[in-house]
Amino acid sequence: MLLDRALDAYLRHITIERGLSAHTVAAYRRDLDGYRNWLVENGIEETVDVSPAVVGRFIADRSAADPPPAATSLARLQSSVRGWHRFLAREGIEADDPSGRLRPPKAPQRLPKALTIDQVERLLAAPSAEEPLGIRDRALLELLYATGARVSEAVGLDVDDLAHGDVLRLRGKGSKERIVPLGSYARIAVDAYLTRVRPGLAAKGRASARLFLGARGAPLSRQSAWLVIRAAAEGAQITAEVSPHTLRHSFATHLLQGGADVRVVQELLGHASVATTQIYTHVSVDTLRDIYATSHPRAR
Repeated sequence: MLLDRALDAYLRHITIERGLSAHTVAAYRRDLDGYRNWLVENGIEETVDVSPAVVGRFIADRSAADPPPAATSLARLQSSVRGWHRFLAREGIEADDPSGRLRPPKAPQRLPKALTIDQVERLLAAPSAEEPLGIRDRALLELLYATGARVSEAVGLDVDDLAHGDVLRLRGKGSKERIVPLGSYARIAVDAYLTRVRPGLAAKGRASARLFLGARGAPLSRQSAWLVIRAAAEGAQITAEVSPHTLRHSFATHLLQGGADVRVVQELLGHASVATTQIYTHVSVDTLRDIYATSHPRAR
């Protein structure tokens, strides 16, 4: 099949049958337009003439670009190429998939950024303890740091999820539930919010079981929770980037620095694999140097 016809068929497939978003389809189109143009420049105008060697040369050519592409960009490009060729083989347009041997480049492991304990304390103290929304914001921040909950898990909490005393029920990815300790500071902050603020917020909107409510009584959204975190970071004069995941990263890092077992932290975070949690076990060179200097008999 001619390259243009094959590409149009694939883009229609991912748009109509798979229902991918316009943004995702546009990304596939950009990647595959570049691939199609490269094939034409190398004398290939039909999909039947694309061999594993041709696909390999294309990826090698793109990898050797100056400046070299980021590993994530190259991985996305490979995914686009594999998706197109798999579609052609699955639909019987071509007998084989020439991209079957492609392996995505290994992305460099990025350590999560965690705040120091002092920065966390300043962040948690930033919301006003006198204003109703400040009391709510402090309860949200204390809960995020005390439990390691994802922001989506926190805003998805119902009041009944607190009905277990000093533990909290979280619903994670794939609707998997886990029970995590709440901690005394978070419990006090949440209790203050429940007794002093939430009833007034709930009266402004429709009845909702959600724990955290917005100013008009509707359930607090993820975007609003992100704004709460950003405002607290600004109020605490924290210059480091603070994202919705920062308190989760800090929770895990501080637990491990305090001697917690990595499998316990895995359970608290709701990670399916301990390998995901082990990224937090990396320590900085400065920490290694300090430990070595104080522990080794001949370090100094």
